[in-house]
Amino acid sequence: MKRVRSKFVDVLRLHVRGGAGGMGLPRLGGVGGAGGDVYVEGKEGHSLLKLRKARPDQRWAGAAGMDSRKYRICGEAGAELTIPVPTGTTVWLEQHQKLLGEINCAGDKVLVARGGQGGNPSNQYNGQKGQGHIVKLELKLLADVGLVGFPNAGKSTLLRAISRARPKVASYPFTTLQPTLGVVEYSDMRRLTIADLPGLIEGAWANVGMGHRFLRHVERTHFLLFVVDINGFRLSPKHPYRSPTENVMLLNRELELYSPDLLSKPALLMVNKMDSPNAESRLQELLHNLKRMEEVSQQFPEEFRPEQHVSFDDIIPCSAKTNQASVLHLKERLRMFLDLYQDLKDQQTAKEGKALQRIHGLLQEGPLRLV
Repeated sequence: MKRVRSKFVDVLRLHVRGGAGGMGLPRLGGVGGAGGDVYVEGKEGHSLLKLRKARPDQRWAGAAGMDSRKYRICGEAGAELTIPVPTGTTVWLEQHQKLLGEINCAGDKVLVARGGQGGNPSNQYNGQKGQGHIVKLELKLLADVGLVGFPNAGKSTLLRAISRARPKVASYPFTTLQPTLGVVEYSDMRRLTIADLPGLIEGAWANVGMGHRFLRHVERTHFLLFVVDINGFRLSPKHPYRSPTENVMLLNRELELYSPDLLSKPALLMVNKMDSPNAESRLQELLHNLKRMEEVSQQFPEEFRPEQHVSFDDIIPCSAKTNQASVLHLKERLRMFLDLYQDLKDQQTAKEGKALQRIHGLLQEGPLRLV
């Protein structure tokens, strides 16, 4: 059977090694050149897929330092090696699961392997080997909005309706198997990005299904758009039917179990497929339940109950497939809230800056005294 390889890569393992140090020259006291270090650096337009194709064996090494010789007592250092990676990449030392650093912007660099020391008196003039280990690169999509929902809720349909992205759409679950980034454009040339991510299933927090691969990308979005089918959801005949209220509660619980910090992100709720029969009465029931989620959650098993309930800034009924007017309304609301969140963030940053300036001014006047 032919193996199908994904066109999207968000995890890649590399074997990295710093260059070896050059040999010293004992009789003349010559020192060998240091081996080249290995870095990863953020570059615009790069992807982990390009990186995988560029070096199929995934082995990257810095240049060796030059030996000391009589006409060059101090050997030249080996050239450092820089590995280009996309922004949004987290770098881990695989063996110890140690975080080495993050690439958030183009130009950010993280040292992943030091070159070996050149031969000198402290090592009997023997050039040392460079560090060698396996590092794991994890890409987290950088997007303004992250779509959160169970399979077949209509996330991909929404992305097709609101942007130029063309994710696969079908009437069965799991049509989205890899993240898709869509760009929403406005008449004044303003743009925002939306990430359509593989649908969650119950147990995603424990890495069931595509759990961690999905939730990792949610961490990097500015705010969340929960997408819920007004008809409820049933994964398969073997699974129980979940009402819209249960879907909201379970999505809340999955995010909380993976990382409680996700619940501090601003969130909107889109209630999709409002062109369905009896959709209006179901919407009223959902709205009623959302106002008393603490009480409603007590009706369900303890493992389904969130300890902290997500707070929605707005609840937007929509039919992404058949009602373009509702899609345009959602589009405008997304922009409005994104601008609002950014303004609040800028105000907070300005306040912190003024406070630091005031403290700096007081310190310049002399030591602070307790009154």
